[in-house]
Amino acid sequence: MVLPSKHTPRSPTYLIPCVLALSLFSLTALLLYKVDDVVSRTGTVVGHNLEPTPWHVFPHKPFDEESRQQRAYRILQCSYLTCRYAAGDGGEERRRFPGGGGECPDFFVAIRRDLEPWMESRITKGHVAGAQRLAAFRVVIVDGKMFVDWYYACVQSRAMFTLWGLLQLLRRYPGMVPDVDMMFDCMDKPTVNRIEYQGMPVPLFRYCTTKEHFDIPFPDWSFWGWSEINIRPWNEEFPDIKRGSQTVSWKNKIPRAYWKGNPDVSSPIRTELLTCNHSRKWGAQIMRQDWNEAARGDFKQSKLSDQCTHRYKIYAEGYAWSVSLKYILSCDSVALLIAPQYEDFFSRGLIPEQNYWLVDPLKLCPSIKYAVEWGNQHLEEAEAIGKRGQDFMGSLTMDRIYEYMFHLITEYSKLQDFKPTPPPTSLEVCAESLLCYADEKQRTFLRKSTAFPAQTPPCTLKPI
Repeated sequence: MVLPSKHTPRSPTYLIPCVLALSLFSLTALLLYKVDDVVSRTGTVVGHNLEPTPWHVFPHKPFDEESRQQRAYRILQCSYLTCRYAAGDGGEERRRFPGGGGECPDFFVAIRRDLEPWMESRITKGHVAGAQRLAAFRVVIVDGKMFVDWYYACVQSRAMFTLWGLLQLLRRYPGMVPDVDMMFDCMDKPTVNRIEYQGMPVPLFRYCTTKEHFDIPFPDWSFWGWSEINIRPWNEEFPDIKRGSQTVSWKNKIPRAYWKGNPDVSSPIRTELLTCNHSRKWGAQIMRQDWNEAARGDFKQSKLSDQCTHRYKIYAEGYAWSVSLKYILSCDSVALLIAPQYEDFFSRGLIPEQNYWLVDPLKLCPSIKYAVEWGNQHLEEAEAIGKRGQDFMGSLTMDRIYEYMFHLITEYSKLQDFKPTPPPTSLEVCAESLLCYADEKQRTFLRKSTAFPAQTPPCTLKPI
């Protein structure tokens, strides 16, 4: 009699490894999908996954030089891992100083004037949220760490150098910069019109403002460098311009007014300025800047320190405000300002006929001619105006710029009626993460403009 077998059928020996392999493959596929999803939704300082600002459209950066895998690795490394493993943990101890920092310059009083619209209402979460549709990015500083929420891309490297400036402020005054929540736009033209927003003005920081706008002026990116056109950080560029201005004595400079720039920026003033290009009739030399040709030569023929050879230099606003104002004033030439409509943070300290000459835009060419003729007939007075303009810019050191930033942010933070917290969609930005995204030239400029902890306290704001 044969007994039935008690053994159950055995599974094939290859089944378990197949199941494990399939599970591993599925987990890997899911992980890659999740990583790709995160990467595709992460905005970055160089413009990944961000559209250009709709109020000032510029060519979208394609990132064609990166493969999909390279781009994913770069975003994960720079945006998610770098700050986490960077040295220091923020929240540095408040710096103590042995003495006072002296009184701030007169133009610092404009800080309170810029913030006056919110003195009574204070700045609420609603005010900040209302500025979002006009902003390119949001900056939240908490316990000495900076977080950024991206909405739109900024042209060229403006965002990178602006954020670098804020990080250097934190480095300059460790433990002293208050918690704050700020909306920024990085384009030239103010947008918070006083009539349109008179019921509820929204606080928006940018590089300039006008008397018809609530926009809050903030030091522009080029103080830390403008790598695309080879303009170095201010602490290098100003001394070089000043040295260049001294290669020819003032009386031996060309006795004409000089302007070189791009007239094709929807600027009626610059278009009309072209008609003044006649050295005998109007005493002016007006030159069109060919940016493509200049770029091919790495802007070596556009070196700012070589452009101080005329007794008079013209400042003409372009599409809006222009960074060129500070470089024109830095020569010891008489700066001829064509009735500026826009104000940046320092231009409120300029005084006509003391450190610049005001040109009438309604009589443009004759007004330039009059300024040139007057200056050539009053050499000492004209030279003194040019020298005072240069001295004013010389007093605008990076130390002074950080003081302005510190007081502006401090006064702004006092008006907030809420405790700033980083939005869930924001990411921490640190010096290492910006350097991670920067190209070689940008990295050089950024490192050259690194700040060091202050040895004296910020200047004291004058009472109202």
